[in-house]
Amino acid sequence: MKLARKASPSSGVASLASWLGQTRVRVTSSTPLGSHGLLSECTRPRASHRLTMSWFRSNEGQLPSSTNNGMSNNAGSAGYARTSSASAQAPRGYTAPPPVAPLRPVQRQPVDYASEKSGLTPQTPQGVRSPRGRPGIYAVRECPSQSLPLTNCLATSEQDFPPYTYVKVKDSFVFTTIGSTLEPGCIGPARHQRTWAQLSFAGAGDRVPVELFDVQKQLGPDHLLGSITLELSLKNGTGDFDAEQLESRFRKQFDSVMFTVGQPLVYEFSGVIFQGSVKSLNVMELHGGGRGDSFMGILMAQTECTFLKGDGNFKIKASSKRAAPNAIIQPNFKFEDMGIGGLDAEFSNIFRRAFASRIFPPGLVDKLGIQHVKGILLYGPPGTGKTLMARQIGKMLNSREPKIVNGPEILNKFVGASEENIRKLFADAEKEYKEKGDESGLHIIIFDELDAICKQRGSTGGGTGVGDSVVNQLLSKMDGVDQLNNILLIGMTNRMDMIDEALLRPGRLEVHMEISLPDDKGRLQILKIHTAKIFKNGIMESDVDVNELASLTKNFSGAEIGGLVKSATSFAFNRHVKVGTQAGIGDDIDKLRINRSDFMHALEEVKPAFGVAEEELSAVVQNGIIRYAPHIDAILRDGALYVEQVRKSDRTPLVSVLIHGPPSAGKTALAATIAIASDFPFIKLISSENMIGYSEAQKINYLNKVFTDSYKSKLSVVVVDGIERILDWVPIGPRFSNSVLQALMVLLSKRPPKGHRLLILATTSSTSMLHDMQLYDSFAADIPVPAVDNLDSLIRIVDDVKLFRDQADFKRAVQLLQSARFGEDGRFSIGIKKLLGLVEMARQDPSPADKLVSGLLNTVASIEAMR
Repeated sequence: MKLARKASPSSGVASLASWLGQTRVRVTSSTPLGSHGLLSECTRPRASHRLTMSWFRSNEGQLPSSTNNGMSNNAGSAGYARTSSASAQAPRGYTAPPPVAPLRPVQRQPVDYASEKSGLTPQTPQGVRSPRGRPGIYAVRECPSQSLPLTNCLATSEQDFPPYTYVKVKDSFVFTTIGSTLEPGCIGPARHQRTWAQLSFAGAGDRVPVELFDVQKQLGPDHLLGSITLELSLKNGTGDFDAEQLESRFRKQFDSVMFTVGQPLVYEFSGVIFQGSVKSLNVMELHGGGRGDSFMGILMAQTECTFLKGDGNFKIKASSKRAAPNAIIQPNFKFEDMGIGGLDAEFSNIFRRAFASRIFPPGLVDKLGIQHVKGILLYGPPGTGKTLMARQIGKMLNSREPKIVNGPEILNKFVGASEENIRKLFADAEKEYKEKGDESGLHIIIFDELDAICKQRGSTGGGTGVGDSVVNQLLSKMDGVDQLNNILLIGMTNRMDMIDEALLRPGRLEVHMEISLPDDKGRLQILKIHTAKIFKNGIMESDVDVNELASLTKNFSGAEIGGLVKSATSFAFNRHVKVGTQAGIGDDIDKLRINRSDFMHALEEVKPAFGVAEEELSAVVQNGIIRYAPHIDAILRDGALYVEQVRKSDRTPLVSVLIHGPPSAGKTALAATIAIASDFPFIKLISSENMIGYSEAQKINYLNKVFTDSYKSKLSVVVVDGIERILDWVPIGPRFSNSVLQALMVLLSKRPPKGHRLLILATTSSTSMLHDMQLYDSFAADIPVPAVDNLDSLIRIVDDVKLFRDQADFKRAVQLLQSARFGEDGRFSIGIKKLLGLVEMARQDPSPADKLVSGLLNTVASIEAMR
């Protein structure tokens, strides 16, 4: 009698002879070794390996009555099936099947493939052929051969189930059957199959239900595996194994075998036997053309097989054509779900620099000989979304739960404990990298307020040197002797200038991304995020226009926009508080709506930290600008031209203008007017009033902070009022602060970062002093502001401020000024600020004309005396 049998791949004739014992084997190889030899109507034709074996006695050609170990060949023993004439008792409880014809090779039938696209499983017009076999209660016996476990199929008798039939054991575990020498009514699971299904052959052996598994009914049309992920372990042996060769051999060896998530298996490759398990499956969606998650499916020749390294001292060489199995990006990730507005460009740059190399096949990256980016530094003003972006990046990545370090919490009072805390952060990554190498998962460490623990070495006081030791420990862990390629450190800071330079070099925190204030488009996105639920639930009134709000919130950070929305809702809540109470809610709470006026009130309440210093500027020009002479209009026109130069010119991102003139000539008011008219989002006034009591170092830090803040806005204006007062200059001596002078000279000449523009308007009453200090040459242009030095200008100023109630008093004042010959001899010169003070004093007198003229005469006499 001839039986077609599947042999273990690459095991050869010797391994078969070892379990055949005294039986003589005739092996005819009609095709290469290594695939199914048992034919079935349930399987499709394929180029496979076939072993045709015939058992015969030396003279009669009959099957032997005992196995090579001399034991009686009862059902379930590791021997060969008896002939039909041999007497043997059937297992208890087993109902003998009806007599069947002698077993003969199954003839292959013509097969129709489902389609070229899926084209894999034998189909009829009605779908997969109905399974054939004899369900019932079966006795568990030992696997009858040492080679059958390598097939990962369930050994059965061919009289019970044709080879490659899908059966369900204990109503839970699905196996693919394979013919063996077991007697009818028995199954012979291998050790890993018994462990998985909790079966035992000890004693009388378990008796379990075995039923046919109808693939079409149980799984539907989508049951062919598009991809399978397996974890392989190797207890004994070492070596490097190519992932593509492992995949090719696995597909050939286990074609048409059913696999389940969590199922253990054994896999022989080039004489090495791996133990493995199924981690995940994806089935082909034949109608949709995609892939979907599943817990069970049939392997086919086109299935993508991915191998993960488990336990053992071996290495799987990554494929250069397929992405890493442990995908770095969550498969269901969508950028719009991150809840980050105004940072599209920044996120794209971060993805390109830090994550693009991680989504490509590791084999290709290895060919390039590059290392993945290990660190990202996010810096920028407070409230711009640095922490939010780091948190969302952690959610986006398919990695372990990020370890978050909140600044100084890493420090410890005990000696060496701070450095130990740094080592603990990297301990898990180091352990996994030693075990799995490049296949280990990504470990993310997030440092918030990094400048608190990574200051420049040698800059901190004290004799302990803890800060320096922490920095040294972090540097060695990120890019020391033992390099790790499975970590990503994300640091956040407002003060990048304070961080040690060694931490910022490539190989450590090499990606530096500025998270700056959002532009109009970014503010619109942030507003839509913060008001999405309000609009969705119909609580927002129709008069609210988020585009208008985006234009009105210049230089607002993301956090400040969120505060603006909360402030607006507080005004809406306040309308529904019961009158006379602070905790009672009105009965019309269901009519709660947020309207435009709520946002307008909120804009008055919430001010941006990097916006326009409106109060300071308004105090400077509270009386407005009196256009008493043509040169005032010329000054304002020139100032507007400098504003447009900064706004539009690509060649001059920095323009510094010196506005000079005699004291009280209105220089500060003109500079503030030009700054306000520019409509730039950042306007800051620096004056000596803000630095009273400051030391030289404090003044330098203050100046540097204002200019540094100006660089964070795309368009900025800085007004430096009274340079001589800031420099502590006095003509007696002369005396001034050289340190502040040098710092100011550097800041006036320092170009802003790329894409940022800065206009500097400085005022002084002593140009000769600036010439002597060589500070005058630091300005690109200058605008002179003369004092009031003629009678026509004086008359226009008096008329503009409406000093006199009737025209007669005004004419009398003009006659008095003309009779005093003001401005005729060139001696008359007064600052407009001082003149306006005299006018307001004269307004309080019963005879304002006489008081004004007398006041002017006294002022002119004082000026003459000083000369």
